[in-house]
Amino acid sequence: MTRALQKLIHAGCRQLGLDEDTRRGLQLMATGKDSLRDMTEEEMENVLLALKSCGFTPSPGAAPRRRAAERGDVRFAYVLWGKLCRAGAVDKAGAAGLNAFIRARFGKSWGAAPIDIDAMRDSQQIATVIEALKAMCARAGIDLGTRP
Repeated sequence: MTRALQKLIHAGCRQLGLDEDTRRGLQLMATGKDSLRDMTEEEMENVLLALKSCGFTPSPGAAPRRRAAERGDVRFAYVLWGKLCRAGAVDKAGAAGLNAFIRARFGKSWGAAPIDIDAMRDSQQIATVIEALKAMCARAGIDLGTRP
């Protein structure tokens, strides 16, 4: 999270047109430290609040990214879902959309569907999700032979 906060602070300074000296001065006023490298997460949050009080408005895409799934098969499911999203074949993008798809498609047949695909441990269930996503890609005319 620390790296994401650093990026957000730098984006805020760019948006406000602050040069490095002005940024360091703002950081010094907000935390008593002029270097982001020396700050804790809480201190970086204080710098971010100071930037927001100066008029910085983070863009919706500036939220920290979700960590990549540990399992390769789960990551592949995310790749397929991303291809479907970019092709306009599904309505809801990201992990929330993929999780909603899994609950709607498999919840009754499995008896219960996981809240989050990252929590799935049953390889057969994950393989079933991947096969369903591949079939959706085929119906949407998405070539799975190329990288996203």
